[in-house]
Amino acid sequence: MKALITGANRGIGLAFCTQLLQRGDEVIAVCRERSQGLDELGNKSSSLLRIIEDVDVTNDQDVDKLVEALGGDKIDLLINNAGIMASVTLENLDIASIYKQFEINAVAPLRVTHALLGHLSDHAKVGIVTSRMGSIDDNDSGGSYGYRMSKAAANMAGRSLSVDLKDRGISVAMLHPGWVRTDMTGGNGLIDAPESAQGLIAIMDRLDVDQTGLFWHTNGEILVW
Repeated sequence: MKALITGANRGIGLAFCTQLLQRGDEVIAVCRERSQGLDELGNKSSSLLRIIEDVDVTNDQDVDKLVEALGGDKIDLLINNAGIMASVTLENLDIASIYKQFEINAVAPLRVTHALLGHLSDHAKVGIVTSRMGSIDDNDSGGSYGYRMSKAAANMAGRSLSVDLKDRGISVAMLHPGWVRTDMTGGNGLIDAPESAQGLIAIMDRLDVDQTGLFWHTNGEILVW
């Protein structure tokens, strides 16, 4: 299997790359800047790992360069993992931050998936790493306007993709990684990135078109919208 992971240089993205490589999959790691962790992974799995850097998933020209770099490669698993989280409260309503989170968290997965449509193999699988904080029904604490709104939009994008791609046999999943201890969360959380990635990979492994368009917790639970 050949997988492409965005935001692959750290956190959950790097954990995805590590575990997929460990089981013998080919991995295309896409990032803005390569990291020591990604380079070390390449030293261990140079024959299976390809790193494509200098790709900002919010930039059309960068995404076009990614497509060009792929050449004739076909992708069996696409994980749209790149994302940001910034605190936006009602008292500190930073509209620019909200727009930026929408651009990266919601629009970029759609941009990348659309750009790679010609590279997705028959019966490929597409994952969007979103968040339970994008669930409207689950929101009982308010706040986090940019993050919550952008992740809800990402869920809607994924749901629409699941409908539009079903005839090609391509299945789509929205993936909540759990509260993960990463740089994004300032090291706070309940689980580490490897545990999160392991659960999400298991979901993608068993995903098919009969389950396309659902919103999954890394523990295998289906979440409410």
